[in-house]
Amino acid sequence: MNIYKKQPNTRLRLNLLTVIIYIIGIILLLQLFNLQIINGATYREESNTRLTRESTIYAARGNITDSSGNLLATVQSGYSAELYKTKSDNETLNKTILNIINVLEQNQEAYIDTLPIKINPYEFTITDEGKLKQWKKKYKLENNATAEDAFKYFKKRYEINTENLADARKIMGLRYRITTEGYSSTRSISIADNLSQKSVSTFSEKNDLFGGLTIVTKATRIYPNGKLASHILGYVGRINGDEYSEKKSEGYLINDYMGRTGVEDLFEKYLKGTNGTRQLGMSVDGAVTEEYTEKEAIQGSTLVLTIDANLQTVTEKALQDTIEGIKNGAYGKKYPATAGAIVVMNVKNGEVLAMASNPDYEPQLFESGIKKEKYDEYQKIDAFYNRAISGGYAPGSTFKMLTAITALQEGKVGIKERINDSGPYPLGHHPACWLYNQSRRTHGPLNVTDAIKHSCNYFFYESGYRAGIEQINRYAKYFGLGVKTGIELTNESAGIIANPEDLLKSEGEIWSAGHTLSASIGQGRHKFTPIQMVKYISTLVNGGDRINPTIIKTIQTASGEEISKAEIQAHTKKILGGTNDDSENLEISQQYIDVILEGMKDVTSENGGTAYSVFKNFNFQIGGKTGSAQTKKNNVETTNACFVGFAPYNEPEIAIAVVIEGGGTGKYAAYAARDVIAQYFGMNEEDIVEDVTARPYTEQQT
Repeated sequence: MNIYKKQPNTRLRLNLLTVIIYIIGIILLLQLFNLQIINGATYREESNTRLTRESTIYAARGNITDSSGNLLATVQSGYSAELYKTKSDNETLNKTILNIINVLEQNQEAYIDTLPIKINPYEFTITDEGKLKQWKKKYKLENNATAEDAFKYFKKRYEINTENLADARKIMGLRYRITTEGYSSTRSISIADNLSQKSVSTFSEKNDLFGGLTIVTKATRIYPNGKLASHILGYVGRINGDEYSEKKSEGYLINDYMGRTGVEDLFEKYLKGTNGTRQLGMSVDGAVTEEYTEKEAIQGSTLVLTIDANLQTVTEKALQDTIEGIKNGAYGKKYPATAGAIVVMNVKNGEVLAMASNPDYEPQLFESGIKKEKYDEYQKIDAFYNRAISGGYAPGSTFKMLTAITALQEGKVGIKERINDSGPYPLGHHPACWLYNQSRRTHGPLNVTDAIKHSCNYFFYESGYRAGIEQINRYAKYFGLGVKTGIELTNESAGIIANPEDLLKSEGEIWSAGHTLSASIGQGRHKFTPIQMVKYISTLVNGGDRINPTIIKTIQTASGEEISKAEIQAHTKKILGGTNDDSENLEISQQYIDVILEGMKDVTSENGGTAYSVFKNFNFQIGGKTGSAQTKKNNVETTNACFVGFAPYNEPEIAIAVVIEGGGTGKYAAYAARDVIAQYFGMNEEDIVEDVTARPYTEQQT
């Protein structure tokens, strides 16, 4: 009975719900009628004039610092102009481009123009005939087409109607970049970086004249110390079209920069950072109406190097000053010194504290695009060539410690044995010591310590001949000579160890006793890099325990975490590959090491030592060895100056290697080493008095 009484209430609620649904439907129909019929044209027009597109928030590149946190490469926030594609026709686009470029030129702003055509007079900027031919083929131009023909072709192609050649060329330059690099309504093309506030204000205030133009904030790479450590740091450059095709899957954009050389290149993965995104509301003519951040950018990791910026500064100056001093006769006889390198390394952990290569260059010039004239100037003097890791040099007499350790360890020469320098050596091509060649005098009987002190060639001819070239090379490789060190820089050279097989293969010449004699004093075909030489000396002072050079102290992410050493090593090996060091472990006797190091001490600390006059006023003892290596450069005979050393003598902390191309005598290279060592140990350099009265000499003649 109760069920039947509730039925009328149920029907009432159902009817009420039906009425409400009908009312809502009528309202929706009326609103739809209003949107589509009454105000449809108005809303369609408004919709067509509003676009939404995504803009990139560029990540700041990671900093590069020295071991104490001093900035070597950093970023500076600036403004960049980027252009998006709009629905405008060619005539409107050309006017917009001309408006943009006129503002930039009025404010003396640099902008990117890659079209290889000049006007007044007409000429191509591509000087290589093969590349020019390929370029013409790409754009379906005849092989004999002139620069004027090409200009007219592009003028017609881009529908540039102005008769003003200068204006036409400006428009053409950016249209050409659009053709080669591409852009769209969602992907911009970069026009100019590092805009002045004046340009930014003009572009913002007169937005309607620059349809599709967007001003974005971008962190620009800055090298605050000019040329300092340029070969270590390297430089960055804008990504090109081919690279973009390969790198876009890794998050790169057509407007991005990437490392080109040095650690900027090798550690690009860590330095790059992660871009963010911003949503832009724009009208159909390209004017920005609103914007908001969708995803924040993440700055790249900080790369901490092992070098000391102050020591690096002094090292580069010492190298430059010594080269100039040698050329000007400041140390005695003039020699045509042209270039050189210095490497300073912590002998305990292998950290490179300073690495200089001269000539050097200005990394900052590449950030916005280096001028061709300046680039050609750098190319002419090999300024991009890192001589510290790529330059192969005959070591000269700095190799004599290696010959000595081989002969001693293999039992071919005794610690107290004296070998008599009697004039011309009786075997091979009968070479004589440098002293005999200069004065017809000899050193007489010498033990190994005195032979190193006086750099007696005769002693090492005999030691090398007894040991044999196979054993000499075996020990050379163990000490890191002729083997890549694995330093975290691109383009490291493995160098060359003189050996019979290579001589026969390259020259068709049979190895003879004379070749062994030359190799024993660091001449002949030996070619080693300064970084290998400093590893060799470090291994020597460590009692034969090898240690590998490194220039990376750590990598710190934006969140403060440190990348593990294992990951850094794996990353480096993946890109550079491993070293070619397959040498066996040699157990070097400490007694042999000691007599050799004593000889190196006498070189700098005792009268008669080949570098005594350079270091005699030091307030502590160091070990060193001079070397003068005859070579040919551009078919002209010249002598490179070499010096290797360590300090202090009793408790070695650092090793140093210096090479100066055309430096004449190893003693002169020691002057550069002296200034660097003095800086490292905080000595007052003004108290070091130079003695230039000692007679210059060349330590060997072959």
